[in-house]
Amino acid sequence: MSDMLTVPQDEILKQIKLSCQIPSVVEGIINRKIILQTAEEVGIKVEPEELQQAADSLRLMNNLTSADVTWSWLQKHSLSLDEFEELVYFTVISSKLAQHLFVDKVEPFFVEHQIDYAQVVMYEVVLDDFDLAMELFYALGEGEISFHEIAHQYIQDTELRRKGGYRGILNRANLKPEISAAVFAATPPQVVKPILTSMGAHLILVEELIEPQLGEILRLKILSNLFSEWLVYRQKELSASSSTSYPNMSFLRQRLSFENTIEQLKYSASF
Repeated sequence: MSDMLTVPQDEILKQIKLSCQIPSVVEGIINRKIILQTAEEVGIKVEPEELQQAADSLRLMNNLTSADVTWSWLQKHSLSLDEFEELVYFTVISSKLAQHLFVDKVEPFFVEHQIDYAQVVMYEVVLDDFDLAMELFYALGEGEISFHEIAHQYIQDTELRRKGGYRGILNRANLKPEISAAVFAATPPQVVKPILTSMGAHLILVEELIEPQLGEILRLKILSNLFSEWLVYRQKELSASSSTSYPNMSFLRQRLSFENTIEQLKYSASF
């Protein structure tokens, strides 16, 4: 049993391959190298107080409430204290690089894509029969039945039926294009005309349309998306400049060492 619990590093790499995780690990390694190199080129520095704050946040996020708990966590992830400090440093430098590159681009991006961040509060009943959906739609208009009564009678899912068909607060991306176009053109509170999709006939009550606001959470989300897209673009540039296409195994042998792969696993496991 003790032999089974002792896992050599070559077995770790083999498991990564058999689990088909090589592409994601390679992507993480290359992203880390891109970030560190770019941060150095643009002259980004990390101050001691920034490292301390990031270390405190990392301990809080992983519930590392004591020295013993922290030490056990480091052992679990095969991290030395130096590697923990490197992990904290990379967290800070990544954040500062993202701010450096895109902090002034967030608001213009939001303005340009504002329509994508609109939200809707809606209720929905999906019916198999479009003619029935139309009949119920007109009955709603005449006040002969309420949406809650329709939901209670025609929704099969118990929890959804109890909520009267309430779908929550949804973004455009959460909806099929034909449904999105109809609900965001509605004047709440309004029941939109039944919409036919592959799922059936959708009878929807639009309760509220929420205009997008560029708050802190959305600002950070846009910043993160822009940074991620930039990393993808930089990877494509590197791939195009290589004589071998990424991510086949000859490329891995040229670009990566075994230690790189193990190191990236430690980074990935710590978040």
